[in-house]
This record gives sequence, structure tokens and C-alpha cells, in this order.
Amino acid sequence: MASFDKRTTTSASPNREEMLQLAIRAAQSGNRESAEVMFRQVLDEDKRNERALLWMVQLATTKEERRQWLSRVLVVNPYHQAAKDALKRMEYKSSARDNRVLVIFGVVAAVLIVLGVVIFALVLTGQ
Repeated sequence: MASFDKRTTTSASPNREEMLQLAIRAAQSGNRESAEVMFRQVLDEDKRNERALLWMVQLATTKEERRQWLSRVLVVNPYHQAAKDALKRMEYKSSARDNRVLVIFGVVAAVLIVLGVVIFALVLTGQ
């Protein structure tokens, strides 16, 4: 009696590892949409698949989406140093941008206050 191996006979759809490899090849060849669909299929079956999560970070189109995927990587692997570093860089850039805005606002406010004081002084002196 011949042995029966389900993996090699009837299934035409790829297994999770094959799907992951197909998605990686699609991403590397620039086919972002197909890659994303396949990575999501992998993640539907295995929400903790670190490789698929890391590729989704690479495919993210917005900073917020990238931040969400990095956070999911850290839920799966809290020790993933590259994900930690990437989130720190994102937070630093965001905080630096916020600080620049505050400095600019402060300078504009100071200039307006000085102008207001000068105009008020001129009005009081009658000039």
C-alpha cells in the first residue's frame, strides 16, 4: 500500500511558508499590492508571524501605519532591537518637529508682543 502525503497531492494553494516566500518575492519586485494581500493572508493564519509583520512595516505607506506595524512586531517579540530603534527614531523625529513648531510659534509670539508694546508706547506718547 502506497503512503499518502496530503501536502504533495491535492492542495493547489500554497502553504503559509510558500505564501510568505511568494509575498517576499512580490515585495522585492515592487508589486506592493500583491505582496500586501499575501502578507495579510499569512497574518490571517498566523497573527504572530514576525517576518510577515516586518515586511508589512516595509510596505507601509504612512508613518502611522508603519508605527502600528512596528508596535505589532514588538508585541510578538519585545526584544526586537531594530523595531525598537525604528520606533525611537520615529518618536524622536516627531518630537523634534513638534519642538521646532513650538520654537517658531514662540518667536512669532515674541515679535508680536514687542510690536504691540512699541505701537502702544507710540500711541501713548502721541507719535
